[in-house]
Amino acid sequence: MRRILPCLAALLLLAPVLAADWPQWRGPNRDGKAPDTDLLQNWPEGGPKLAWSAAGLGAGYSSVAVVGDRVYTVGDLSDGQHAIAVQQPGGKILWKTRIGPIHEDQFIGSRSTPTVVDGHVYLVSTESEVYCLSAKDGSVKWKRNLIEEFGGALMKAMGKVDWKYSESPLVDDGKVIVTPGGKEALLVALNAKNGKEVWRTPAGSIPGDKGRDGAGYSSVVVSNAAGVKQYVQLVGRGVLGVDAKTGKQLWSYNKVANDVANISTPLIDGDHVFVSTGYGTGSALLHISKKDGKQLQAREVYWLEADTLQNHHGGLVLHKGVVYTGTGHNKGFPIAVDMQSGKVLWGPARNKGNRSAAIAFADDRLYFRYENGLVVLIEATPEGYKERGSFTIPEVKQFSWPHPVIADGKLYLREQENLYVYDIKARAE
Repeated sequence: MRRILPCLAALLLLAPVLAADWPQWRGPNRDGKAPDTDLLQNWPEGGPKLAWSAAGLGAGYSSVAVVGDRVYTVGDLSDGQHAIAVQQPGGKILWKTRIGPIHEDQFIGSRSTPTVVDGHVYLVSTESEVYCLSAKDGSVKWKRNLIEEFGGALMKAMGKVDWKYSESPLVDDGKVIVTPGGKEALLVALNAKNGKEVWRTPAGSIPGDKGRDGAGYSSVVVSNAAGVKQYVQLVGRGVLGVDAKTGKQLWSYNKVANDVANISTPLIDGDHVFVSTGYGTGSALLHISKKDGKQLQAREVYWLEADTLQNHHGGLVLHKGVVYTGTGHNKGFPIAVDMQSGKVLWGPARNKGNRSAAIAFADDRLYFRYENGLVVLIEATPEGYKERGSFTIPEVKQFSWPHPVIADGKLYLREQENLYVYDIKARAE
């Protein structure tokens, strides 16, 4: 008994650390997956129960970060773009911090999802400023401007349209990794405490003629391929890996780039990188290895043409060796592909969802959220398309794009100025 009590005490102390938060873009590991279990495996008619909601979040397509009893997001209000903290449950707005002007184009609204680490909130405004805010009260700790200070630039659709910055910053090992997209600073690492520059990656050379110069609309992920810690990012000219310590470019791959917008966050699996873009482009599996025992190289394992698999901006999920996503440009047709071989296991499937779909995963289930506000629960199985329920988000006024979030038995769905939180925890009969 004396030995058991200290063990129980230790577990209680660990409980807050092990809580099922979703602290950044695409979840704890940036792979679209939540660790939650014991969730509803089938939804009742009309969908799961609404637990609570919040209003006043402004216009935008930013998703949310969930840490403890707070939810963080970004939205465009009448007087500018704001980072916003919401109390949960209940939906009370705790603070709002202006981070720049509103984003005005045909898709008006915010883009970046906050990253919450060690009591700080990190984000990128559409106008190119990187912010570090206090998670407690929203006060500004530091900020840097990606265009003015680093010569940043975005790939421009057809050489004309500028959709501005959409990146959700990565915070890793005391550094904030972002993508200015400039010739002298394609990527940059900033000290998380004070914003000072740690290293920068010059644009260098990505062999090939696909895409356009500048940053894309993706976000950085961590890889340890070939035993080298590196940051992987999809930019205007394709996908590349840079050394986590120095920022030196290690490898690149151009074929997946298109001339309009490279968006979806790459999937990392050991020594492999899976990447996909829309606009009639396609998908590739890359194997990262050491050439002559030193220099890293990216070898194309296979290429899937656009009519087989292209993901627009809804993201990809890897589960038990299978890539699940929505395929088709401006489509969200569910599809399952064996990652190692590229073989289509099932799909493209059809349902009542319209246009692009953003996806997340938890407890053997896929959550597809469509542009028309339909949310579909799909079993993550290679054996075929199996729908397990659906419902429609209330008050959908325009593009219903923000990625779903799953944390502590709840499903979080940002819908412009509103946030809807559903209870998806399974209950004993």
